[in-house]
Amino acid sequence: MKSSPEALCVAARTYAAAAKRDVWARVSLLAFVLAPPGRAARLYVEDDPVAILGGDTLKQTVRNSSTAWLVQFYSSWCGHCIQYSPTWRALAGDVKDWELAIRIGVLDCAHERNFDICKEFEIHFYPTFRYFKAHPSSFFSGANRELQTVRQLMVNILQNHTRQDWPVHCPPLGPARSDDILALMGKTAEQYTALIVEDEDSYVGREVILDLVPYRGLTVRRALSSDKAITEKLRISTAPAAYLFYPNGSHGALDVPKRQRFFFSSFLKLLPGVRRKQTASVQDPVHTLNKGDEATMKDWKEFDRSKVYMADLESGLHYLLRVELASHHTLEGEELVAFKDFVTVVAKLFPGRQPVVKLLETLLEWLTSLPLEKIPYDAILDLVNNKMRISGLYLTDHVQWVSCQGSSMTLRGYPCSLWTLFHILTAQAAQRPDALANTGLFYDPQAVLQTMRRYITTFFGCQECGKHFEAMAKESMNSVKSLDEAVLWLWRKHNQVNSRLAGAMSEDPVFPKTQWPTPDLCPTCHEEQNGLHVWKEDMVQVFLKKHYSAANISPKYSSKLEQLDIKAPPAPGSMDKAPLNNQGTEGDKQAHEDLPKKGKRSDPKDTMEEARNSQRDPRPGVNFLGLGFSSVDMSLCVVLYAFSCLFLMLMFFFFRIRSKRWKIKHSRPYV
Repeated sequence: MKSSPEALCVAARTYAAAAKRDVWARVSLLAFVLAPPGRAARLYVEDDPVAILGGDTLKQTVRNSSTAWLVQFYSSWCGHCIQYSPTWRALAGDVKDWELAIRIGVLDCAHERNFDICKEFEIHFYPTFRYFKAHPSSFFSGANRELQTVRQLMVNILQNHTRQDWPVHCPPLGPARSDDILALMGKTAEQYTALIVEDEDSYVGREVILDLVPYRGLTVRRALSSDKAITEKLRISTAPAAYLFYPNGSHGALDVPKRQRFFFSSFLKLLPGVRRKQTASVQDPVHTLNKGDEATMKDWKEFDRSKVYMADLESGLHYLLRVELASHHTLEGEELVAFKDFVTVVAKLFPGRQPVVKLLETLLEWLTSLPLEKIPYDAILDLVNNKMRISGLYLTDHVQWVSCQGSSMTLRGYPCSLWTLFHILTAQAAQRPDALANTGLFYDPQAVLQTMRRYITTFFGCQECGKHFEAMAKESMNSVKSLDEAVLWLWRKHNQVNSRLAGAMSEDPVFPKTQWPTPDLCPTCHEEQNGLHVWKEDMVQVFLKKHYSAANISPKYSSKLEQLDIKAPPAPGSMDKAPLNNQGTEGDKQAHEDLPKKGKRSDPKDTMEEARNSQRDPRPGVNFLGLGFSSVDMSLCVVLYAFSCLFLMLMFFFFRIRSKRWKIKHSRPYV
């Protein structure tokens, strides 16, 4: 019997559907089998911005919770779940600041211990979403998986709470009354009030309100564009728009490059006095200052956020060479190789002032010319301190942070300067690709990154930071194929560290850890697609090369070379007089989470004290490049040299006179 065209079409569609299911099954199995060890059993790990729940923790976590919850039930062997996991991580990172109002969690139904809980919640397909209100007695499902739609559903869940079960830390999300807003005009207050005016179907205002939940010093309200009393009084003609009421009673429209949620939130977070809230266990250094912190605030230096400061870079090199390296009494093996490579990269790429560059070049020449398997640290210190009195060599002997200064002695400082130095080196390598010629590092796009990696894991004083950096390097550093990619790789990882440490004890409340560059520095670097912030990496790369160029480094606050005798070495005891920034407290260990170290290290505080003591110890004579000549040795050398010269002169005249006498005695007169 001949088949009709309709029957053939139905058969073809059936076959295609079966083939598609078979392909998905193969892809799911292959993805599960080939997954890395860390993700073989689950798609999410502790470093992801989601709460990983289990059958024994789900109920007690979401029930009687002061926040609402959105939980994804997934299966680690599900092909679609594997593909959807980056979207879910992006959503969790996008709404991370909402955690005091609503949180995001995941539960793997493929794990044996979760079978019963997935059955209880009637999970039949993956992924399945379950929404839980604060203090819930029940839950409800959501089917739409579009990121923007899911985020808007999260807002709707919060607004569906009654006054009795409203999340404790969630601010009001409804439109403000016009009388309350207009009463703010000309009125002084203790903090800012921002007003987002939007259309009725817009979510921008509510999302900005939730973005600012973990910040203090600012209240965000929303109003509808249909409220003529507000729009006419404030002269707002387009929506969405932002209007700001200042503490001093003044007010005006907030000028942002793009009228989008990310730009509104970013500009409000950067207002003076707006800071991330600290937990009860964390002391806010702005309000609880010890004597050292009072001195820090008293010596505060005004700076331009769009500039890089040479004082930060030179202070970082000083701390690196004279303090952090001091815990290694002898460099040998891998340590010596790592240090030589680091000095090579810095000497060739550092766009510093001539005396500093000359010192680095002299150090490099000395290291490469010595065929030694081990070098004492004292020899390196002698050269850094210019004990040989070579003309034109100088490196500051104290720290002076400018853009890296913190509100407390234990915040920012050295880790900030080290990040800045690394960014400078990657940007300079991309702009001057021939700078590393004839060094053994030429033609390697990962040369600077791998050198930084070895230095951090070998010498950096924070061991946990080293582990984090090494984990990031193992994950993706080998994928860098060009010098431009190296610039972007370091930028991505720095932002990743900022995201992980946002709100931690090591965060400076005056300088909250944000995604950088912020919109005020680079408006063209940011864009929104489908309601989600995205980076325009081509513009980011242009910005990074310009920001970390030699032309953008400010010499302000740097040591005045014309007032210094750069031919002479630092005076004895100058190191212990220098106000070294103490990076060794417990709080600073967390501040070092941005970067790292390997192996057992002495406490940085002890290291600094040891460095100071080494400068104070009276040592007779001159310790020239670690060879240990005493004053007696030097005096004896001078005496022997003078005696040798005198002896040679006497012998010369003795034999000359004797020769003349011999000629006179034995010569015959001519007739």
